[in-house]
Amino acid sequence: MALLEINAASKGYGPKWNRTEVLHDINLSIGKGEFVAIVGFSGSGKTTLMNLLSGLALPDRGTVTSNGVPVKGPSSERALVFQNYSLLPWLTVSENIALAVDQIFPQWDRARRRAHVERYIEMVNLTPAREKRPRELSGGMRQRVAVARALAMDPQVLLCDEPLSALDALTRATLQDEITRIRREDEKTIVLITNDPDEAILLADRVIPLTAGPRATLGTSIPVTIPRPRDRKTLADEPEFLRIRQELVETLLASKRQQQATVERKFVLPDIMPEDLSRRRPVLPWFGKRGPIRRSEIQSVEVEAK
Repeated sequence: MALLEINAASKGYGPKWNRTEVLHDINLSIGKGEFVAIVGFSGSGKTTLMNLLSGLALPDRGTVTSNGVPVKGPSSERALVFQNYSLLPWLTVSENIALAVDQIFPQWDRARRRAHVERYIEMVNLTPAREKRPRELSGGMRQRVAVARALAMDPQVLLCDEPLSALDALTRATLQDEITRIRREDEKTIVLITNDPDEAILLADRVIPLTAGPRATLGTSIPVTIPRPRDRKTLADEPEFLRIRQELVETLLASKRQQQATVERKFVLPDIMPEDLSRRRPVLPWFGKRGPIRRSEIQSVEVEAK
């Protein structure tokens, strides 16, 4: 049985009369201990897909299940790392992590909770900054806090919604290595959403393209058989890397071209009465010239003859 599964799920937004279907017929099965990367264009519905997996949104059709149980809302079994960190600015690094630990493990005594927090602060190499607030941290350090907070909840699945996209190249590479190390040490199941094919191949066990939206769907899963550990310096010379990258990019570009060729535009016209071109205004001094007249302007008047 899959740890996390989506079956024939679709999700849209907007009123019924003008609803846009963002995701269409999504099917995904994730096993325990897998690292799955989903790659798609910006605006293709990646965050919507992550919201379905986390329980922050429910599908319009289809099902999402965790350990065979329907997902009805957020759960500590699935921890989400947001793109924008989502840290409380008035709390320190340790307090931001402790807030999650206190909610998930209220039955633990204070000493055990404190030791648990310290373990994950150390795991992301932030011990010297444990008493600093988010405004005192760099973007990369803030994202490490977000990762530590999610891991400290001890979830079955770690969901990462483009957590590195806002970082500079050097910081991004550093955190990629951190995620690889943490995954190896903690043996977590990870689902990563990204728009970077190279990042997906470097980190994941398999990569899945998300076609261009609207009505985006998942393409064929591509296993990444490159042995670990993977060195980004030599990865570009690896024939298997080049093959996977080409297949992934071609699938995404083909979906983009197809979407542009078949896009449908819906226009809502104002509900007004058109003018009746079969009738003409009378020639009067203040009209200047003859012209069409609206039906609403035509009045029937009864005149009594004397």
